[in-house]
Amino acid sequence: MASKRPASPVTIESLNPKVLKCEYAVRGEIVSVAQKLQQDLQANPGSLPFEEILYCNIGNPQSLGQKPITFFREVLALCDHPCLLGKKETCSLFSADSIKRALTILDQMPGRATGAYSHSQGIKGLRDTIAAGIEARDGFPADPNDLFLTDGASPGVHMMMQLLIRSENDGILCPIPQYPLYSASIALHGGTLVRYYLDEATGWGLEISELNKQLETARQKGITVRALVVINPGNPTGQVLAEENQRQIVDFCKKEGLVLLADEVYQENVYAPDKKFNSFKKICRSMGYGDKDIPLVSFQSVSKGYHGECGKRGGYMEVTGFSPEVRDQFYKMASVNLCSNISGQILASLVMSPPKVYLALSLGYASHGELVTQAYIQVGDESYDSYFSERDGILKSLARRAKTLEDAFNGLEGVTCNKAEGAMYLFPRIQLPKKAIKAAEEAKKAADAYYAIRLLKDTGVVVVPGSGFGQVPGTWHFRCTILPQEDKIPAIISQLTDFHKKFMDEYRD
Repeated sequence: MASKRPASPVTIESLNPKVLKCEYAVRGEIVSVAQKLQQDLQANPGSLPFEEILYCNIGNPQSLGQKPITFFREVLALCDHPCLLGKKETCSLFSADSIKRALTILDQMPGRATGAYSHSQGIKGLRDTIAAGIEARDGFPADPNDLFLTDGASPGVHMMMQLLIRSENDGILCPIPQYPLYSASIALHGGTLVRYYLDEATGWGLEISELNKQLETARQKGITVRALVVINPGNPTGQVLAEENQRQIVDFCKKEGLVLLADEVYQENVYAPDKKFNSFKKICRSMGYGDKDIPLVSFQSVSKGYHGECGKRGGYMEVTGFSPEVRDQFYKMASVNLCSNISGQILASLVMSPPKVYLALSLGYASHGELVTQAYIQVGDESYDSYFSERDGILKSLARRAKTLEDAFNGLEGVTCNKAEGAMYLFPRIQLPKKAIKAAEEAKKAADAYYAIRLLKDTGVVVVPGSGFGQVPGTWHFRCTILPQEDKIPAIISQLTDFHKKFMDEYRD
C-alpha cells in the first residue's frame, strides 16, 4: 500500500499574510500579459496587430533607447577595470576629467576595488562629494554623516517603514494617487496606509485642509500617524510643488509631530517654465528650522532624473532631525545589509557632482610690467560641454514628449489630462461608458484595468491602470510614461487614437 503523500509545507494560505496583502501595480498583471504577448511576437512574427511591445508602465529610460551619460560610464568603466589607467591608449579613449575622477574615487575605496564591501553608510569620500553637491544645490550645509547610500531609493523607503511601523495601529500619510512602493511597503511592514487625496482640479494640488481631515479621521480610528510622504515632483501625477505650499507642509509636520518623508527622485525633471524644484531640506532651513527641529528623510535615486541608470541601483537618503539613539538604529539597519552596491554609490556621487566650469581671470601685461588688459575666461573640465549637451538634450526632449502626449490625451473623447510639470509621467482621467464599466465588472477587473488590457492587446502599448496608484472612488485613470523615443511618439498617438475611438464606439451608452 502506497504511503500517503505528505501535504506541502508551503501553501498560499501558509504564507505571510502581509506579503499576500502587498501589491505593486507597476509590474503587475498587465506586465505579465505584455511579456506573454512579447513571447508570442518573437515566436510568430506578424501574428499580432502590432510589431513591438512599448513599455510605458515604468520609469525605465534606457530600456526604451535612452543613451547613458558618457562621463558617468567612462568613470564607472575606469573604476571597475583600473588596469586601464596604466595603458597609453586610455588618454585618447577617455576624457581627462573622467580619468582624474576615477583616480580620486579609487583612492577612496577599500582595496581600490569596486568588488569590496564599503562602510555600511557608503564610502566616506563619496558621501563627502554628495554632501558638497547637496550644499551647492540648497545653499545650506550638509553633513556626510547624515547620508546613507542605498540601492536606489526603494531600500531607504523600506528601512523607514521598518523603523517607524510597530503594528497596524501605526499609519503613514500617503498621497493618492501614489507610487505603489509606499502602499506595498506599508503593507509588508504591517502598518496602515492613511490616504490623503491630491486635488486633480487644481493640477494635483496638495491641500493642507485635506491633510488635517485625514489625520483627524485616522486618529479617531485609533491610528497613530507617524509620518507624511510627499512626492515632489509627483509620481504618477507630475506636479511640482510651489515653495509656499512646501512651507505649509513643513509647518504641518512640525505642528503634528510627523516625520517628513520627502521623495525627491525626480528633482532634475522640471519642465514647466514657471516652476522650480526646492528640496524640503532647503525649505526647512530657510524657515529657520535647524538640524534638530524636524525629522526629515530625503530620498534621491540615480534611476530617475535625466540619467536613467535604473539597473545600476544607486541612491541615497539624507536623514536629519533624529536623536543620536535613533540614528544608531538607522546604522544598525544599514549594517544588516552590509552596504549598497559600489557602482551605484559611485553614480550617486557623479550625479551630485557632474563636470564643472568656472571663470578665471586672464591678465595681460605690457613689456614695462603695467597691467593693460584683463578678462574672464571659462576654464572647466574636458567633459563639461558634452555632459551638458547630453543632459539638456534629454530633458528638452522629455519636455516635448510630455507636451505632445498631453495634447493627444486631451484630444480624446472623455479624456482630460493635467500637464506634466515634472517627473516622467502623465495621469489622464478617462470617463468610461457604463457598458464598459459593466463589462469590466463581469470580467472581475477594475474598469481602468479592463481598458488598459484592451489597449495592450490591440496596440502593444503598456500603461498602468490608475486603480494601481489609488484614485478618488468613481474616477478612472491610467499612468503613461513620457519615455518612448521621440520619433515613436506619433505612431503611439495614432495607435492610441484609433483604439480609443473603437473602444468608445463599442461600449457607447
